[in-house]
Amino acid sequence: MFSPTNMPRSVSTLVSACTTFAGSIMLIRSMEKELIPDELRSYLSAAIPYLFTPLSPNITLVIDEHFGVSRNQVYDAAEIYLNTKISPSTERLKIGKTPKQNTISFAIENDEVVTDVYENIKLTWVYVCTKPENSDYEETRRFELSFNKKYKEKVMDRYLPHVLKRSEEIKDKEKVVKLYNREWGSINLEHPSTFDTLALDPELKKMIVDDLKRFLGRKEFYKKVGKAWKRGYLLYGPPGTGKSSLIAAMANYIKFDIYDLELSSLSSNSDLRRVLLSTTSRSILVIEDIDCSAQTRDRQQGGDDNDGSNSKLTLSGLLNFIDGLWSSCGDERIIVFTTNHKDRLDPALLRPGRMDVHINMPYCTPQAFSILASNYLDIRDKNHYLYDEIEGLIQRTNVTPAEVAEELLASENADVALQGLVNFLKRKHSEANEV
Repeated sequence: MFSPTNMPRSVSTLVSACTTFAGSIMLIRSMEKELIPDELRSYLSAAIPYLFTPLSPNITLVIDEHFGVSRNQVYDAAEIYLNTKISPSTERLKIGKTPKQNTISFAIENDEVVTDVYENIKLTWVYVCTKPENSDYEETRRFELSFNKKYKEKVMDRYLPHVLKRSEEIKDKEKVVKLYNREWGSINLEHPSTFDTLALDPELKKMIVDDLKRFLGRKEFYKKVGKAWKRGYLLYGPPGTGKSSLIAAMANYIKFDIYDLELSSLSSNSDLRRVLLSTTSRSILVIEDIDCSAQTRDRQQGGDDNDGSNSKLTLSGLLNFIDGLWSSCGDERIIVFTTNHKDRLDPALLRPGRMDVHINMPYCTPQAFSILASNYLDIRDKNHYLYDEIEGLIQRTNVTPAEVAEELLASENADVALQGLVNFLKRKHSEANEV
């Protein structure tokens, strides 16, 4: 029979040590209850296990759609860049195609993972879109970028600048001009208007193009003189003279997105500032029919309380939006105002710095008719037997380019279309004389 008396010496020593250790544990436990408060014992019990848990080698960067009150340029760049990194193994994709695109576009869906490798660093991107339940708050969007934390400096100093640069290259190559509206978001601008097809006098078109080129190339000049890098245009003239077509031609020429700003949809100066901050650089802000807004009437007529209140939209708030401190929130911006009645605008709106360039959109001229005849009927010279008669009638009649274009659309046969235009111009001229 095995008993402590016939144990080997080493085993006996081990049993003795265990007995002593067990006794020590019992002693410590009895002292613990007397010396350590219950709250501290609970905290130590919860914290000690984590001391032995290995730390994750990864770090995650959260890139929200907005940074403060402005859009996050890193988010926008990542959205463009990651579309080129989608792998065949991706399970969910958003797809779409516009009439101007030759191929289908892809974008990652919520919680989808995209991997990238940069200088032997493995990086993982996740797109996350959330909307609080039972809340009126809009959904929030973000990208989460994870990688080994030992590469943090290289990712911050080299990889993220690479993403920004690559996205700019992709945008320049595949730029599709967007049209934004506060109510329904954005769509691709499909308006085909260009300066080649625009029914304006060639000299006026050249002036506008030259002014746009000069503005785009003067970043350092604006910085040197201490001015916000923006330009204001006022397009005025009768309805149908091509104001909207000119805006589309400007956007297509310089590849700027358009933000359609309807003052009637804004209830306060605060609303106006929020809209301004939601726009991006390299954009055209359009305020159409500004004379129809009660908030922009002449202050001498009592149309503006001029108290700077944020509780309603005022002329003072609009002026600060155009030319005050808030106008500097973003670079390379163009603000375009349109009106059918320039004389109804408050003089404070018209001065340089707010509306820098005033462009009179006139009734149709012989030069504009030549462009329309080329666009609609492929007539590229003045040899048609009705040409001289039409030019004479246009010079004596107030007719808009839109009215002339409508007559030219009546038939693809040049003789029929031009004869219809002659009849229309004679009738319009006769009616004007009677009035």
